[in-house]
Amino acid sequence: MSEVINLLKKQLEVHGLHFTKKPILIGGMAMEYYGLRKSGTDIDLVICDKDYQALALAYPDSRKDLWADLGVTIEPLEIWRSIKLLDYDFYLIDAIDEEIAYVVSLDRLALMRVFAMGVPKYMEDLKLIKDYYYRTIHNPDFKKVQDKHFSLYESNGGVVWGGKYTD
Repeated sequence: MSEVINLLKKQLEVHGLHFTKKPILIGGMAMEYYGLRKSGTDIDLVICDKDYQALALAYPDSRKDLWADLGVTIEPLEIWRSIKLLDYDFYLIDAIDEEIAYVVSLDRLALMRVFAMGVPKYMEDLKLIKDYYYRTIHNPDFKKVQDKHFSLYESNGGVVWGGKYTD
């Protein structure tokens, strides 16, 4: 089990939190889970509406409303019903199933950063995700062609018409 998941498990146990559906880990801890950067101290989760309603009743003084994204903060946990009004079912798509929680997919994590790219920290996260994709998913044969003809691409704004290479 990863260090991030161990930390989440510990915090859920410390606070005695149980959910009807596994929470989804998002935010900086998800960035760390993917090895993109170290996270801060908070742990962000998305939970289903039923679990949110129960949590909001149990912690009425800890509720947050961020442009209708409703959440509960139980340090260091920030537990949300939605992010950008997109709910649990949306963030569950392609999430990684860990023992005690899901981890939001890298694609959904990137989309979350797009929503907030006006914030410099999240723009930097987008760059980290882009670099991760380039390192891990690029077709190396395609990259060899790009490298071979880089000077021509650079001189023509990245476009070579008709496959006519001059180098």
